[in-house]
Amino acid sequence: MGRLLAIDYGRKRCGLAVTDVLQIVATALDTVPSAQLIPYIKSYVARERVDEIIVGLPKTLDGQPSESMRYITPAINRLRKELPDIEIKFFDERFTSTLAHRAMIDSGVKKSDRRDKAAIDRMAAVIILNGYLESRDMMR
Repeated sequence: MGRLLAIDYGRKRCGLAVTDVLQIVATALDTVPSAQLIPYIKSYVARERVDEIIVGLPKTLDGQPSESMRYITPAINRLRKELPDIEIKFFDERFTSTLAHRAMIDSGVKKSDRRDKAAIDRMAAVIILNGYLESRDMMR
């Protein structure tokens, strides 16, 4: 069994999270510039077995894909070409940045550290991955 890897894709940078090999616990992995996402993930999967990649799917409040899919779709299509043996799925990411910020407040992170957008992106990826794990467990 391999890990699951989640991506909170943004125009400037991407937050990444992974599970343990038993796919139970999600933890923050890194934040990388969007232009470096594919080389970073290729390097990671060369070292670690990854069964699936979960990409945050930005939606509007009425459930429609958001405008940002314009730049996410081409990037994910390139990733699919580079890693054809790994299944890539989208998972609803509505409110993950807000939830990440709230989680940082609740855990006592200092105000100055909460301004770190890279940390928020990593936390958002963890929230996406935890949501995916919970939804998958409900389907079993």
